[in-house]
Amino acid sequence: MPDYFYGPQAEQFAFYRIPKALFTDPAFHSISTDAKVLYGLLLDRMSLSARNDWLDEQGRVYIVFTVEEIMESLACGNKKAVGLLRELEVGADLIERRRQGLGKPNLIYVKNFIEGNFLKCPNDTSVSVQSTVHDVSKGHGNKTDKNYTDLSETDPFLSGEAAGTESEGKDDRTLYQEYFARQFNFDALIAGHPDDEDMLREMLELLVDTVCSKRRFIRIAGDDKPAEVVKAQLMKLNGDYLRFVLMCLKENTTQVRNMRQYLLATLYNAPMTMHSSYAARVQHDFKTG
Repeated sequence: MPDYFYGPQAEQFAFYRIPKALFTDPAFHSISTDAKVLYGLLLDRMSLSARNDWLDEQGRVYIVFTVEEIMESLACGNKKAVGLLRELEVGADLIERRRQGLGKPNLIYVKNFIEGNFLKCPNDTSVSVQSTVHDVSKGHGNKTDKNYTDLSETDPFLSGEAAGTESEGKDDRTLYQEYFARQFNFDALIAGHPDDEDMLREMLELLVDTVCSKRRFIRIAGDDKPAEVVKAQLMKLNGDYLRFVLMCLKENTTQVRNMRQYLLATLYNAPMTMHSSYAARVQHDFKTG
């Protein structure tokens, strides 16, 4: 049975950042809740892009967030994911997508939700930007004159413990190490697998090295993937996935020439293969009795 939170325990998690104003300001009421949640996911990805200098020639931050990732994150179908992107881009003017070419994912620019609403209100899209300044409907007041108490003051990378004085003087690598250690409950993980401590620490260092990489593409099983996609996948990992990877390593009977690449590929694929692997084991055990 789930327990209650006590004292500061609620701050132990990392959180997606959905601007409070999207729910409290009447100007945003026409945007669906799912679209607002997706905007929060895109903002979360953007903070990682900014840290890794994913900037275009004009200095604007861009992200890569595929339709498949949206489907997985929101547990929805392709049609719903595409519709939410269209709602944010066409209906709300909160994102802009740019094609890269055949076989490459679109770049997404996440727009400032205050300025985007001021310039193009969802219910007044037929009015020009110039006239909107004077003739905007009552629900769409000038956001530049409003003191937003709804704006988040938490750290854009790690909400909670990494914000405020606890993150002062710490570099990105240290912050990521602390993040993964919390995600994995690392001390307890080592206590439960004392013989695998060296491998667990190697996994931790590999994860930190990868998410701190400045490369635009990271090789996974011979395939160069956008760094943002790889990092987002690795940030989903928890202690259960590391236990699964340990099991895979112990059961592997083939020669591994590049352990670092093999380990990274196994960690990356763990969220997509763990449950099906366990299900196959259960089915096999059931059939063999």
